[in-house]
This record gives sequence, C-alpha cells and structure tokens, in this order.
Amino acid sequence: MPRYAALLRGINLGSTNRVSMPDLRSALAEAGFDDVATYVQSGNIVLSGSGSTDEVARSVERVVSARFGLDVPVVVRTARQIAAVVDLNPLRDVAADLKRYQVSFLADKPPRGLRGKLEEVAAPEERVAVHGREIYAWHPAGVARSKLWALLAASSSG
Repeated sequence: MPRYAALLRGINLGSTNRVSMPDLRSALAEAGFDDVATYVQSGNIVLSGSGSTDEVARSVERVVSARFGLDVPVVVRTARQIAAVVDLNPLRDVAADLKRYQVSFLADKPPRGLRGKLEEVAAPEERVAVHGREIYAWHPAGVARSKLWALLAASSSG
C-alpha cells in the first residue's frame, strides 16, 4: 500500500481547531488507513492507503469533518513526491540553518503573480523559490517579523 504525507491546514494553532493526535490517528485507522502516525500536535500525518493524492486528501477531510466538526483543507503528497522535494532543494547554497528553511506545500500550482509578490515582500536576506506546487523559503533572521512568512502562511492555508 502506498505511503502518503497528509498536511492538515490550520490545526492546533493556539486555541483554534484543536484536534487530539491520538483521536485523529484512531479516526483515520477506523476509516481504513494503515500505519497512521502523526508528528507532535502539528496536524502532519503519515499514513498508508490507496487512491490518488486527491482522493486521500478528500477522504482525510471527510474524516476530520465528521469526527471533529472541522472543515480544514488537506494537502497530500506521496512518499516519492516528498523525496523529490527534498532532492530538488533549490536553496541549498544559502539555507544553512534548517530551522529557518521552509517548504510550503500547496494543493494546486500557485496563482500567476504570487512569485513576484513573494519576492517583493521578502527582506533583502530572505530567499524564495517556486517549483510546481511547492514554495521554498529561507528566513535567516527567523519568521517573527517576516512579511514573506506571513504571505506564505496566508497563501498555503487553503
């Protein structure tokens, strides 16, 4: 059975959209997924199942809606797609601290003009690269005051 990474948007941010990871794992297992694992309280899940990435995303969305009453977008990638994102690594020459390197996974290709907007708001030391449905960003000074990070968070939330 194929392995997938399912990324739930807007889960467990402060007091918003609180979901227990053990309950989420249980609900997904009951829905027919195997080897369900979550990463801390992030809403990031690795699981085995069948179907296309879009079918898995819709299935996870239905489970989260039915069990937790939340309508949150879910983005899914296969293990092979995740490996390709890691292999591409277009900012490898500048991203020295992995804690300040981000990849945003989008459900669809970004809208025309988003790359320009991202580059426009980026601080001089920040870097951004758009490849397919992923946006790579390097924030050497962190994300606390980063306009680039704020725009990425808004762009990848749905």
